Amino acid sequence: MAGGVGSRFWPSSTNARPKQFLDILGTGKSLLRSTFERFLHLVPADRILVVTNQVYKDLVKADLPEMPESNILCEPSRNNTGPCVAYTALHLLAKDPEAVFVTAPSDHVILKETAFLEKIEQGLAYVSENDAIVTLGIQPSRPNTGYGYIEVRKEDMAKNLIEVKSFREKPDLATAQGYLESGNYFWNAGIFIWKAEHLMQSFKLNEPAIVDVLCRDKSKFGSQEEQSYINEVYPDTPSISVDYAILEKAKNVLTIPADIGWSDLGTWNSLHEFLDKDGNETAVVGRNTYLFDTANCIVKTDSEKIVVIKGLNNYIVVDEKDALLIYPKDDEQEIKETIKKIENIN
Repeated sequence: MAGGVGSRFWPSSTNARPKQFLDILGTGKSLLRSTFERFLHLVPADRILVVTNQVYKDLVKADLPEMPESNILCEPSRNNTGPCVAYTALHLLAKDPEAVFVTAPSDHVILKETAFLEKIEQGLAYVSENDAIVTLGIQPSRPNTGYGYIEVRKEDMAKNLIEVKSFREKPDLATAQGYLESGNYFWNAGIFIWKAEHLMQSFKLNEPAIVDVLCRDKSKFGSQEEQSYINEVYPDTPSISVDYAILEKAKNVLTIPADIGWSDLGTWNSLHEFLDKDGNETAVVGRNTYLFDTANCIVKTDSEKIVVIKGLNNYIVVDEKDALLIYPKDDEQEIKETIKKIENIN
């Protein structure tokens, strides 16, 4: 899934070029490219689909030139992950009634790729033989308020495939601390494994409005007319996440505990936690940056100019061609709203 905007990563991530198409980590690869290469260890390029907004199709083609253009599924509108996943399932069912598939965000980081691939193969094997939904659960290391949580029974914690008791939305700090202390919660990584036919049955039962819209003419899926058909009907689908539409209502949902070195890189603070840091806990992405009396900061610059910083503590500094951000880390959640205010002024 590669259709998001990543507005919390402004000014690096913009509507024109969202973070999945950026080399956020300074590795020489975009996040999308890294995700694509990760799945190449499981399947060839022609069995990987990228679902994105139609305005980003050319960016996907440029980033993944070896993937068939027909494997880029274009959404004409942003209607959240529910319609996105349903569209993918219908596309696959037109080709293979027994299809099983993985949905994964394009902009996450996974350091332990071998462990990740083992967990995905375990989930695919189970879903192939059972009418179930499988998700990866990440053992929480701190009371994070930016992630959804997966609740399981304490007595099941030692299992390698655990029945999900409930999905919990992003909590406040006190609730997140309680989840951590209770010991029977995982972070929801947003990585799911489905059997396409079973998934569509779940949509019919739990969110039939999506099915009613997308299946006005099922014969269009897998045909030359699929994209024009999607352009016509997709905007009419309800805007709802797959978590709300399916996961919180479905039965037989299981999670695989996964120690895979995962981060969703959803914010500058999460990037700061992920990156290597100097002795003063400052992380730098880019060259020609000189720090004096500076601590607990994240600094990102892609330019060749020299950047000198003195006396900052706990700040985000991001220098891009058209914008410079200097913002307190503790106030990062305000950035999205601050940008909206600037856009309204201009």
